[in-house]
Amino acid sequence: MNAEIISVGTELLLGEIVDSNAAFVARELAARGVTLRRKATVGDNLERISGLIEEALTRADLVILGGGLGPTDDDLTRESIAAVAGETPTEDPELLIWLDDLFTSRGRVMAPINRKQTWLIPSAQALPNPLGTAPGWFVTLPPDHEFAGKRIAALPGPPREMTRMFREELLPRLNLPEWAFWAVTLHTAGIGESNVAELLGELTRVANPSVATYARRSGTDVRVAASAATSGEAEHLAAPVLAQVRAALGNYIWAEEKPGDPPATLARAVAALLAGRSLGIVEAGSSGSLAVQFAGESALKGVAISDDHATLLTLGLTPVTLGEAGLGSQAAALELAHGARERFGADMGLSVSAVTQGEAAGQVAVAIVGENLERSALVNWPGDAGQVRERAATAALNLAFRALGQSPVGQVSTGQQVNS
Repeated sequence: MNAEIISVGTELLLGEIVDSNAAFVARELAARGVTLRRKATVGDNLERISGLIEEALTRADLVILGGGLGPTDDDLTRESIAAVAGETPTEDPELLIWLDDLFTSRGRVMAPINRKQTWLIPSAQALPNPLGTAPGWFVTLPPDHEFAGKRIAALPGPPREMTRMFREELLPRLNLPEWAFWAVTLHTAGIGESNVAELLGELTRVANPSVATYARRSGTDVRVAASAATSGEAEHLAAPVLAQVRAALGNYIWAEEKPGDPPATLARAVAALLAGRSLGIVEAGSSGSLAVQFAGESALKGVAISDDHATLLTLGLTPVTLGEAGLGSQAAALELAHGARERFGADMGLSVSAVTQGEAAGQVAVAIVGENLERSALVNWPGDAGQVRERAATAALNLAFRALGQSPVGQVSTGQQVNS
C-alpha cells in the first residue's frame, strides 16, 4: 500500500505548532509495511486542501489528513473531502445524539456550531473519538469515482485524540497484510556524514535492507532497516548488512538503539566507559553546555563553569598559557582538565576552553586527562555564540568517548583534530 499524509492547519505553516502527528503516523505506517510517498502541510483553505487531496490520490491508495475537524468556519477538512468525493455532508442522527450527550455529561449545553462535527457523507464511516468532540472520517471512494476504491482518513489534530483514533479505529479498518518492520540505529561520533557515506559505499543504495545516514548534533546516525512478513524474518534479513555496517564504522559507533529503547546519549556512553571512575569538568566559554549533558550521571563529581580569566587562573589555567597561547588553545584546555581533576579529586578531568566572541570566535579546545591518559583536540567552526557552545560540548564528548574507548593505558596524544 502507498500512502500520503496531509497535515491541515495554518498554525502548522506558521511554525506555531510542531507537527508531531505526521511523524507518529509515518512511523506507524512504516512499521506495517506501508510505503509513505509524501508528507504535506496546508493551511485552512478549502481549495488548497481539496487540491492536495486530489493530487495525493494520483499516487496513493490511502490519504490520511490530520487536523481541521473542529467546529469553526476555518475547520475545513470535512468540506474538502466532501468536495473531492463529490458528495454533500449532512448531520448524522446517531452522531448528533452522541455529541449532545457528551456535552450534557459534562454539564454543558452544546452550541449550534458544534453540529458541524456530526456531519457525514455517504462514502464516510465515522471514527469514534472517546477523548474529544470531533469524530474522524474513513472514506472509501465509490465505484463511479475517478479514484474508485481509494481511501481517505481524517483524524483530529490534538495528539492524544489522534494517536488513539489511529490505533484503535483506523488501523483495524485498513486490513493491512501481516508485515513487520525491524530497524536499529547506530550512533557514531567523531566522523562526518560524508565520511560515513564514503565508508558505507554501496550499502546505502540497497532497498531492503536499507541503510540511511542522518546528521545529528552529537555525530552521524546510521539506520539499518528491513521489512518482511515477521519481525524475526526482517531482523534475519538485516543481519548481514548490519554486520557490514558495524565492520565499516568500527570504533566510531558509540551506541545502537532500537525503536522503543530509551534514548541513547553520548554522555551516557562516556559515563559507561568511565567504568566507575569519577569525572570532574571545567568549562570556559561554553556556559555549562557540557556539564548539562551529564545531568543525573553518578560519575560526575564536580563542575566549574566560568568565563572570568581570574577565576580560570584558580582552576588551573596559568598566566603564561593565557597570555601566549590564548584561551582557545590546547595548552589551556589541558591545564583546565588537570585543574578539574585536582579541584574535585576526580579520577578523570574533562575541559572545554572556547572563544565565542572577537576575531578568534569559534576556536575551541577540549581535553581529557587521567592516570596515564592525556588527550586534547582543537576545533574551529564559524557560528554564533550558541552554536560554538553547543559544538564545543559535542567535541568534548567525542574526544572523551574516543580516548576512553580506544586509548591503550599509557598512551599520550595531543594535537588531534575532532570532526563533529
